[in-house]
Amino acid sequence: MTKICSTSRITGCQFTLFPMSNDFVDIILSTLEEVDTSKVWKETDDVTTCIRGKSIHIFDVTKSIFLHAAKTGEHVAMSGTFSIGCPGDSSGDVYMEESDILMNESNSISMKQQAGCKFSLYPLGREDYMDKIYEQIDLSKNTGVKVSHSHYATRLDGDVNAIFSALQQSFDNVQKVVSHVTMTFTISANSPSNKD
Repeated sequence: MTKICSTSRITGCQFTLFPMSNDFVDIILSTLEEVDTSKVWKETDDVTTCIRGKSIHIFDVTKSIFLHAAKTGEHVAMSGTFSIGCPGDSSGDVYMEESDILMNESNSISMKQQAGCKFSLYPLGREDYMDKIYEQIDLSKNTGVKVSHSHYATRLDGDVNAIFSALQQSFDNVQKVVSHVTMTFTISANSPSNKD
């Protein structure tokens, strides 16, 4: 059974950044200022930041925001949801005509930051959804990150650039064959606790 949810290829990400610091306001605001968001639609309120546009720019901006916050050395976490093909989405407020030149990649790639991430991929409207999920878990093992199982999620450990590359690859691979895909994630860096 194949259902077409939407023909729109607008990608969005709604996320919250959690700096575990007394300076959390400054960290969040300075991070949002340092990252080039000119190729995405962006709206921040008291709960989340939502960005919308081409998939490559959504991942570029999300990764860069996390890296800029983590470079402070403070324990920082980010939790969010990527989505494409949502039947409730519209073509308004998007930057789909932007070029594919990434505005933050040159800065992001130079930032070396270890992190742990858990993600869950949801290919919606497909009876074979588990096959699509398992395919991406297997592919993630070839991206330079440590892949392990977790309840209700897959865990990725390694460099933030490699983690976001694995997330983007998984999301993009599935959205090519499934019209509506969502992916939840939580990533944490500089945590004082031992993950074992």
